[in-house]
Amino acid sequence: MIKYVRLLLLPFSVLYGVVVIFRNKLYDWGLFKSARFDIPVICVGNLVVGGSGKSPVTEYLVHLLSDYKIAILSRGYGRETKGFLYADQTATAKSIGDEPLQFYHKFPQVTVAVCEDRVKGITQLKDAHDVIILDDAFQHRSLNPGFSILLFEFQKLLSTQFLLPAGNMREPFRGYKRADILLVTKSPLKITDQQKKKCAKNFDKVAAAQLFFSSINYKSLRGLFTTTVLNVESLRDKKIFLLTGIANPKPLFDYLSDFSSAIEHHDYPDHHAFSLGNLRKLAEAFHQDSAKEKIIITTEKDAQRLFDVTIKELLLNLPVFYLPIHINIEAAHKKTFDQKILKYVSDTTRDR
Repeated sequence: MIKYVRLLLLPFSVLYGVVVIFRNKLYDWGLFKSARFDIPVICVGNLVVGGSGKSPVTEYLVHLLSDYKIAILSRGYGRETKGFLYADQTATAKSIGDEPLQFYHKFPQVTVAVCEDRVKGITQLKDAHDVIILDDAFQHRSLNPGFSILLFEFQKLLSTQFLLPAGNMREPFRGYKRADILLVTKSPLKITDQQKKKCAKNFDKVAAAQLFFSSINYKSLRGLFTTTVLNVESLRDKKIFLLTGIANPKPLFDYLSDFSSAIEHHDYPDHHAFSLGNLRKLAEAFHQDSAKEKIIITTEKDAQRLFDVTIKELLLNLPVFYLPIHINIEAAHKKTFDQKILKYVSDTTRDR
């Protein structure tokens, strides 16, 4: 069925692609202006809609650049507000978005702000910070970042991808040529040379030779409303109720399947605003299940949408945990990856 729907939408994808290519050319030719700043600005983006792992890469940069005063600027996807806003103690997923709220809770030393107009946002932040990290702004062509890291999900590189609306690509694949670093995410832990070559075939020779690979590193489970920390090994023989509202939950589901064969997945679209009905359904399924050992697990991003006072009461007395993730840059090339970023920031700071 999906195949036929995709075929029906292909003419619209062609039209969409023509418009995007023409728009990009207008920026490339200088007919549309792109703002550039003298402060180091690092863009973390992708060519598709969601699911490439931008948040873990943003967090990686925060750790890498810890000697600098950092600001993270996001659009705040899914928020119910407009304009420029700082994340503060009153912030919720509804006011600033789930990912910015995650950054705010995780990095108290970092300024987190949201603004749909990235040029306006950077203008607000630049005088008080050393580095600005842009979360998901690769298609924001009115801004010319100093350094762009473009992400590609491993599995998607191995299959044919289509432009919107037939597929989930925001722009033609050749857009990768604007990036400074190409990073393949969610790669197998023990990726083979053959798998790397398959990925590299998507790019020209120069880009293929500089392709970096990373994998997901799952951490210990953390209690959503408690300070309890659990080792993932404790999941063996437990019934798992998995709650997700992310673009691609398959890697997480596969990972948890290594520890438990009993998983009930409550799966929702990316950035889904969990309702009372959604959580009531989850709580009822949990209570009615006969398993002696059971647990509710969600992602760190999804957890941000569960703090809403109108819905968290349903979960307060249940064993709800979230599973943080980090990325591991392939060890053989990690130093080169880090040095490219550190050199850009150092050189731009010095020139400034």
